[in-house]
Amino acid sequence: MVNRPDAHLVVRSDLAPDADAVAQLGRQGVATVHEAQGRRGLLGPQIRPVQEGAVIAGRAVTVLSHPGDNLMLHAAVEQCRPGDVVVVSTTSESTDGMFGELLAVSMRSRGVIGLVTGAGVRDVSDLRRMGFPVWTRAVSAQGTVKASPGSVNVPVIVGGALVEPGDVVVADDDGVVVVPRAQAPAVAAAGEARLRNEADKRARLAAGELGLDMYGLRAELDRLGVRYVDREEHTDDDRDGVVPEGALHG
Repeated sequence: MVNRPDAHLVVRSDLAPDADAVAQLGRQGVATVHEAQGRRGLLGPQIRPVQEGAVIAGRAVTVLSHPGDNLMLHAAVEQCRPGDVVVVSTTSESTDGMFGELLAVSMRSRGVIGLVTGAGVRDVSDLRRMGFPVWTRAVSAQGTVKASPGSVNVPVIVGGALVEPGDVVVADDDGVVVVPRAQAPAVAAAGEARLRNEADKRARLAAGELGLDMYGLRAELDRLGVRYVDREEHTDDDRDGVVPEGALHG
């Protein structure tokens, strides 16, 4: 395989995560998955959804493009299959709208379920209308050309996170998280355990139990020197001028 740093490649790859793990991770959502894998893999908060309520999880097909050029997105379509998520990075910073309605139509014909990009998108109203979910750094009507080489299915960095082809990409209203392909079953199992634990806590909180008691936080408050006082005592301290620095009084 060519491995020169200046090589431009379209890698045909069948690498895929465990299908059951992908389904579980999709049900769990970004916040749970992020916690379940030790708070790793989260793309930066600059990568935001352009729609509300979409939840996806699928195999990553990665694209490395020249800024202002979407040639390699078109090349990537051929490498996609049903359930994939296209993940786009550029070789230097870019906010150009390099993805829009027509590419979404093309990708949907191959079964792609969404796109994540560290650059920009346009035709947002059309993307929303057709229900093609996108997570992006920018929305810009600035168009692009199709003239520069790049690569498909190579490792990329998006939102500060490494995405390898074949990894699991989970995305919802909270953002985007990536799970390494080989770790997907273990992370999915940890996520299921976390959901069960949260269901128990939810029931206890709904019944009136305080988080202070459920999490054992009273001892932590004491350790940090937080005191409980009655209003009368607090008022007396005010009169004596014993008021902690920064305290506010109405």
